[in-house]
Amino acid sequence: MKRLNEFINCPYEDTIHNIRSDSRDVEPGDLFVAVKGFNVDHTEYIYDAIKKGAAAVVAEQKMDLKVPLIVVSDANQALYDLSAKFYNQESWDFNLIGITGTDGKTTTSMIIHNILSHFQNSAYIGTNGLIYGDESHPISNTTPLTEILYGYLQKLNEKNCQSVTLEVSSEALLHKRVDNLRFRYAILTNISEDHLNIHKTIANYVQAKSKLFTLIEKDGWAILNVDDMHFDEVRSSIAGNVVTYGMSAEADFQIKNSNCSDSGSSFDILYKKETYHINSSLVGIYNIYNLTAAFIVCYLEKYDIEKVISTMSKPMLIPGRCEFLDFGQSYKIVLDYAHTTNGIKNILASLQQLKEKRIITVIGSAGGREKEKRGLMGKEALEKSDLVIFTMDDPRCEKVSDIIDDLVSISSNDNYLRIENREEAIAKAFDIAEPGDIVAVLGKGRDNYMAVGTEKISYCDYDVIQKYFRKKNDK
Repeated sequence: MKRLNEFINCPYEDTIHNIRSDSRDVEPGDLFVAVKGFNVDHTEYIYDAIKKGAAAVVAEQKMDLKVPLIVVSDANQALYDLSAKFYNQESWDFNLIGITGTDGKTTTSMIIHNILSHFQNSAYIGTNGLIYGDESHPISNTTPLTEILYGYLQKLNEKNCQSVTLEVSSEALLHKRVDNLRFRYAILTNISEDHLNIHKTIANYVQAKSKLFTLIEKDGWAILNVDDMHFDEVRSSIAGNVVTYGMSAEADFQIKNSNCSDSGSSFDILYKKETYHINSSLVGIYNIYNLTAAFIVCYLEKYDIEKVISTMSKPMLIPGRCEFLDFGQSYKIVLDYAHTTNGIKNILASLQQLKEKRIITVIGSAGGREKEKRGLMGKEALEKSDLVIFTMDDPRCEKVSDIIDDLVSISSNDNYLRIENREEAIAKAFDIAEPGDIVAVLGKGRDNYMAVGTEKISYCDYDVIQKYFRKKNDK
């Protein structure tokens, strides 16, 4: 808590508990900043914020309010500046590691956090929540709103956290949520077409991703996937230290001799004529890339590299990411968050190397998002699966049947079923699965909701799968 005039130039001494830019998050004693978003002017919600207990308001226009009003020329910039002051950014003493990319952000971030936790007090903020030590808290966005993120970082600093690994989404970069942060390491996993409903063009999307690499501290490092098709565009935006990884001979940290099985992966990393052999429980070529990016962070931090390699060899579970589930069934079940064309291609290509008989894939596509990618998603699923069951995945205000029509629109394959109810689709996949098959449940990972209409209904693929086998075992 701080008095208002302690962090903003004004005569008011009202005590402020937190800063909020979303009126739905306001609690008594908070300062409400009426920012202007791409689609919403939060000035419209000032009175809602006051009803919920806002102690003061920052806005760009004069208004007759019952609480103190501070008028500024740019509410968005004020939010960043006030958050930095209120949450004591100048006192923060930890390394910030940012990961961006279409696919692999969560896995790479979790790998880095898991390894660093063996060497220091480490925290993670991203899709899987806020994780620090034994504490774990869910969060609403991959990269939280500016003021919420700053609040988290201040609390982690108070707990003497030494490193924070942060998933940085393109939307967060576009909306300037991390503009005032400086990163010790910034990592690019890959870039493929996604979120074009927000960015409109792939050029805009690449530009948004590239912004992270302008926020690196003076002696920090950009860690780039040299095999990515947009590598040159991102590289051109960086003035400081750059190190690359990939299978290309041009990579600084070159991946060689990769081998994958259903029990994990093994590969070599060649750097400056030195070879480092890695074994991991994580499956798939794409995870070899993720592991290599994490290895580089540890290498640049000058940790005992043998201890790093030993740590990487220990069993590592990334919830909802290529997660093999065992309920005593005679076939394999893989739960994965893959929801982009590239993500689907990667996970199914990896599973093809492991399959004994068939791959049965359960998949949908989110409503209210770019329709253009659906045909390509469906095509990848159909070509890399023996059977696909198309179903719902956060349909929002679209008809599930229309979304499925889009998914099957550009492929001539007919190896699919249409079951709109996702729980029924998953059950059908298990009912027809035979020994040696792999059932891949893709798209939602361990998300705990289903977006239907304008509401978020409680739903989790893992819970549905667990319920199926509990019922089966009770018979």
